[in-house]
Amino acid sequence: MRVAIIGAGVAGLTTAKVLSQAGHEVEVFDKTPDVGGVWSSTRRYPGLTTQSPKAQYSFSDFPMAKAFPEWPTGAQVQEYLAAYAKEFGLEPVLRLETTVESIVPDGVEWVLTSRSKGTPGQAQSTGTFDRVVVANGVFCEPAMPTYPGLAEFGAAGGKVIAGTSFHDAEDARGKHVLVVGYGKSACDVTVPISEVAASTEVIARQLLWKVPRKIAGRVNFKMLLLTRMGEALFRYRYLRGFEKFLHGPGNRTRRSMLNSIGSVSVRQFGLAKHDLVPRGQMEGIVKGAIGLATEGFFEAVETGAIRVRRDSTISRLLAVDGEPAAELADGTVLPADLIVCATGFVQGVPFLPEETQQRIFDARGNFLLYRQIQPVGVPGLYFNGYNSSFFSPLNAEMAALWIAADLAGALELPDDAVRRTEAAAQLAFMDEATDTHHCRGTKIIPFSMHNVDEVLGDLGLQISKATRASHWLNPIAPAAYRKLTPALLTRLTELDLKKEPTNHGNRHEFSGPAPGRPVR
Repeated sequence: MRVAIIGAGVAGLTTAKVLSQAGHEVEVFDKTPDVGGVWSSTRRYPGLTTQSPKAQYSFSDFPMAKAFPEWPTGAQVQEYLAAYAKEFGLEPVLRLETTVESIVPDGVEWVLTSRSKGTPGQAQSTGTFDRVVVANGVFCEPAMPTYPGLAEFGAAGGKVIAGTSFHDAEDARGKHVLVVGYGKSACDVTVPISEVAASTEVIARQLLWKVPRKIAGRVNFKMLLLTRMGEALFRYRYLRGFEKFLHGPGNRTRRSMLNSIGSVSVRQFGLAKHDLVPRGQMEGIVKGAIGLATEGFFEAVETGAIRVRRDSTISRLLAVDGEPAAELADGTVLPADLIVCATGFVQGVPFLPEETQQRIFDARGNFLLYRQIQPVGVPGLYFNGYNSSFFSPLNAEMAALWIAADLAGALELPDDAVRRTEAAAQLAFMDEATDTHHCRGTKIIPFSMHNVDEVLGDLGLQISKATRASHWLNPIAPAAYRKLTPALLTRLTELDLKKEPTNHGNRHEFSGPAPGRPVR
């Protein structure tokens, strides 16, 4: 089949690699000049690093360079992804600096209209595809707040930009800077800004718990949270094995394990001294955001280089004596030459027609995707990367296997009604588990491996029980899953060999196993 893949980030690249290996003709479209998605040079802000260590933030069959630090920089991750594309021969199928303007279903095909920067006059181009995989990224378009007084503020020389549009810390040198937000990206970008700015203030609507990279300065956080035990500390929709104990007789111990990390964080970062202790306890971290503490952030708070204004928002922008400023909700007026907004992202698919969009969203605007992959009732359309997790490359790779199997008719799936009910039930659970903080249904943290298990359950694949057991106490190792892609490709090849081709013009139809019938 001819398959269009929208996005050349983690999810788009692994989908292109798996589908190419399965014999499909793929084209990968991305509006940036390089691969990487969120790691593209066009979107990297100073201080950007991975949240998960390099061993966990990697594909199963392509480890990161040994020379990379434990938490690689944004530039290093982009270098890694570019090397992945080269290693697996994806460069010829990349359509970079190409904006997808529309994808419209036309019978059994999809008509894709794009505009490439490199063409004369950036002329439109149209092509037809059998299938489409949306991998444009759930952290693609920044969600920018709108502030009253922007015109006056701008006339005085003030500037408001998204965090992903701030590429050089020197642009903050000598300036009064406000960083809006308290998530990982906000804290990451604040540190290099504070090193050159005249003043650096973080406007935090809500404080979030931060997990130390080294708990008590000694234990890498991956030893506690990036394990199956760490994931099991948070209650999933259904409980299996030891999870039943943790959320039953062992509930007190489970809570103590989580909240002890919070107690360590308070002491380690001096949060009480600076009135930065979040409300609630660490066990409620999933209802906000599970964030890794930025190296140097709380150290700069201690020295006064960074000031955090908790429970604050900007009510309006203005000019004071001809200088740009911002007024907070409590009436405080701060000098503000530059405002960097790290205020989240908007998840959307503007290139799909309205009728198609209505089928992929629920009534509240959440993506209604079975296994975070398949919209029910929209044949030929898939999503990948809409399962943001601690192990995003691994989750995306496993989703790519699922897509490859479904294209081959090698999945036995429930009917539309059952799949729709299942997708809705998953959203309802995440509403409760994360207090609706799941990025319109696209974030699966902290249930990353539950998603992997469900996807592999559909495929009838799994790593050994011994290895899975080892991941209860040791960090998840994506490399342990490296044999699954070859295993699936072998299965799909055997399926092809069992089919009897019948020519129909330029296409082929096959007799043999019915579509949807798994081949074991």
